[in-house]
Amino acid sequence: MHQGIGLEGLNALEPKSAVSALFECCHCVVLAERLAKARPYASRSDLFSLADHELFRVDEETLGQIVASHPGVGSRPKSKASEGEQCAIWDQDHAVMSRLHAVVGQYEAHFNRPFLIYAGELSAGEVIAVAEQRLHNDEETEGKVVRNELAKVHRHRLERMLGPEGGYPLW
Repeated sequence: MHQGIGLEGLNALEPKSAVSALFECCHCVVLAERLAKARPYASRSDLFSLADHELFRVDEETLGQIVASHPGVGSRPKSKASEGEQCAIWDQDHAVMSRLHAVVGQYEAHFNRPFLIYAGELSAGEVIAVAEQRLHNDEETEGKVVRNELAKVHRHRLERMLGPEGGYPLW
């Protein structure tokens, strides 16, 4: 994955390379192409705002493909490369992980879509509570929740791609 390339670096990439870097963040060629085409960005917030705007423009089929491209909850336990992502969620208590997988399975059966959450700093127990709460949503409400969670995931990935504002310190 492209990491720490900075906004100037993103703006300077050749079009195909920019699409590739942005695809790593959003897992959608359409979004990556739209974001690459809109360069150069004057600020990180301009990129983040357009990424959110374009995500909320995609149709339900495309949204479903994006969500399905995400590794499942706990599928890469404690992975540093996937830090903040749902796949890195882990609890050493087997009962907690079993409960998490059971709740995610209930969610997926109920909504007929993969479960998606921006995990950030959430524990497995906290994700269980969120998933249980989301089971009470109607389809329309849950669709909005999924887009918002996906926007958080994309923001996290875009921030990781860009690196810290002002770049990394020189050694």
